[in-house]
Amino acid sequence: MPPYLAFPEPGLDDPAAYEGYQTRVYQDARGNAFQVYLKGSSGRVVNLWADAANESVGFTVRDSGGKPAELAWGSAGAAVTGSRGARTRSVSYGLELPSSVTIGLFLLGSMRVERDFQYARRDSLPLGTTAFPQAELAELIDHLAKLKGPERARHLALLGAKTVDALRARLAPTIGLTPSSPLSATRRGGQGVRTDTTWTVEVEQVSFDGKSHLWLSLEGDTRETVPTLAGNVVTIRRPAGGPVHVTVGVTTDAPALAPLTRGEIFNDEFLRFAAQVGADTAHPLRARRLEREVRGVELLSYREKLMAGLPNFATYFGRDMLMTALLMQPVWAPAMSEHVVGSALGKLSPAGDVSHEEALGGQAIRENAAEYNRLVSAGQLARARALLGHLAATRENYVMVDDDFQLPVVAARYLSDSRVPADRKRRFLQSEEHLKRLLSNLAFVARKAAPYTRSPVATNLVSFPRAPDGLGRWISASWRDSRAGYGGGRFAMDVNVIWVPHALEAVGTILDALQQLGVTPVIREQPLATFARDRAALERAVAAWKGAERHFRVSLTPDEVTKRVAARLAWLPAAEREYWEGVLRREGSARDTLRFLALSLDGSGRPIPIVNTDPAMALLLDSLGRARILELVGPTLLPYPVGLFVDDLGPVTANDAYAGRDVWEAFRRDAYHSPTVVWGRDVNALLAGLARQLRAGDVGAQHAAPLRDAVRRISDAVDQSGLRHAELWSYTIDHGRLVPSRYGTSSDVQLWSLTDLAVQ
Repeated sequence: MPPYLAFPEPGLDDPAAYEGYQTRVYQDARGNAFQVYLKGSSGRVVNLWADAANESVGFTVRDSGGKPAELAWGSAGAAVTGSRGARTRSVSYGLELPSSVTIGLFLLGSMRVERDFQYARRDSLPLGTTAFPQAELAELIDHLAKLKGPERARHLALLGAKTVDALRARLAPTIGLTPSSPLSATRRGGQGVRTDTTWTVEVEQVSFDGKSHLWLSLEGDTRETVPTLAGNVVTIRRPAGGPVHVTVGVTTDAPALAPLTRGEIFNDEFLRFAAQVGADTAHPLRARRLEREVRGVELLSYREKLMAGLPNFATYFGRDMLMTALLMQPVWAPAMSEHVVGSALGKLSPAGDVSHEEALGGQAIRENAAEYNRLVSAGQLARARALLGHLAATRENYVMVDDDFQLPVVAARYLSDSRVPADRKRRFLQSEEHLKRLLSNLAFVARKAAPYTRSPVATNLVSFPRAPDGLGRWISASWRDSRAGYGGGRFAMDVNVIWVPHALEAVGTILDALQQLGVTPVIREQPLATFARDRAALERAVAAWKGAERHFRVSLTPDEVTKRVAARLAWLPAAEREYWEGVLRREGSARDTLRFLALSLDGSGRPIPIVNTDPAMALLLDSLGRARILELVGPTLLPYPVGLFVDDLGPVTANDAYAGRDVWEAFRRDAYHSPTVVWGRDVNALLAGLARQLRAGDVGAQHAAPLRDAVRRISDAVDQSGLRHAELWSYTIDHGRLVPSRYGTSSDVQLWSLTDLAVQ
């Protein structure tokens, strides 16, 4: 089977920007995504299975000198086995390695664990090291070992283990070398063809609860290569020299998901458009790019949920799903909104809070083990025992703030969509307690908005939660969710200026839609009950929140801009400073007052003056006048280091030149949402928002010109980067040149980056 997607792809991507990284994505026998990536910088090979357990199998390969081995594909595609009725699913493919290699740091389990392994930079450790000790599981075993005999036996039985030692053995995979004997076809799903000239390294990981298994096999030819196994490190040599050819096989018995087809995902108008592009032989690159994006959406779309991205985020993420629904509505089939809204409603907290992220499989076991440890320490053995029986039960994370206000906006668009028959909407609301859960979310939104509605002062805005470190910091609980993402702020502009007002407007839209559908629920919780019977009260709340923008306005004179930018550039390393000073000389400094909406407010309600791309979302949600559009996007289009725009790269996500040195230092330590990064999400929100304004029909040709110029400039810069379809990308300064580069933890297939389809 050929790869369904591969990166980098000649003609569409700049291979140099990938810096030795390459990846292929397949569909397994059940249509679930299976991704393999080769990370040349570390010699790491990772296999992601984007299924119901979010599984991964990783190992590290080093050459005879102990350096990361040069990795290459050893086959044109992969062999896929398994079927709907089969107990296991398998994928195998070839790798080509140097003539002498050692392989270790085997890690089989959750992709979240592999992600943490790499974040902790453990891929540089000696190959025989335990790849990633999971403290929660070791502590659980210690607690269990201290229980009295009968109680300990009951706990062990729930995990399917007879002894503490048997349970402890599950903390690491078992590894065996069979020089020339075939593996059990029954156990391995019957993959591959084995002869008496085949050697096999077999790695098996039983899940901690004993209910699922992952297998890895490395196979070679005994006539060409010599394998040895010492502890948990494998050495493979080819005595005659030349490349080592290895067949890698991965097998799972975890549950699969139910994929959606492109015919179920996209509406007829878009499918006709895609067919026309595919038939346009004069523009083959455009056709290839569009097909690649369509396949990307397919790989992330399942009846159960839409995944955020491959490889690192192959699970439900509320924000990513809801944002994508807003951006993709013009090209999606109406049923897709039902998948999105239904998935979010199914994961609501009892209070109506939207789940940000789910923990599955091995990650759920880690988190539930931590809860078990807490319960045992508190002497609550009955509750701890009950938890063990469902140790892999999905866990939800409710820490984020923005997604709570995005759900009503998406639900309102679905319920007011004239393309969807009324009977279908009623069936959706009546199934799986959707109506009850939707009203719970609306009540949550109304409660959170109430303090500012009553008294519209900055400190009554919707706040981020406090960080648990006791240092008085705030969790970055919106889309810029890195530690430095909001510059240390407490009140985010995107949450308070964009999402809360639109969520309140959506409350009215939903209440009207329910009435039109003849659905009349009893609403008792305040202030939602008041809004349901007194529309004027809701309108007053919306009006109050539309005034929240005033708290975030920043205005700087040209002299202030010049002074602050000069200070920021003086702080940079010499090569960067010289490059950006050259841009400043070429483009000129600020000639007019710089006005923008601050990224956030501090704990006292004062603006933290960081220029940012977040105002673009307002273009996507409202029809705006020309002056307002240019006011919102103007700072984005100003050349960096004054604004955000960088030629041949795109608009960086933030500019902290006008903030304090503490913010500069924070972004230097944590660059994920810093002035050195462009996000595909931002690019697509900007382009889709500008396209929406141009489609509105009230923009004359003269007034449309600057908007079309903005679309052209952004598109051209991003195309020149060679990374248009990455999740995010950055740059280096090399001998006075800006060189775009793939960001290290960027996803290859990212849901909200694929919203470029709607822009097209």
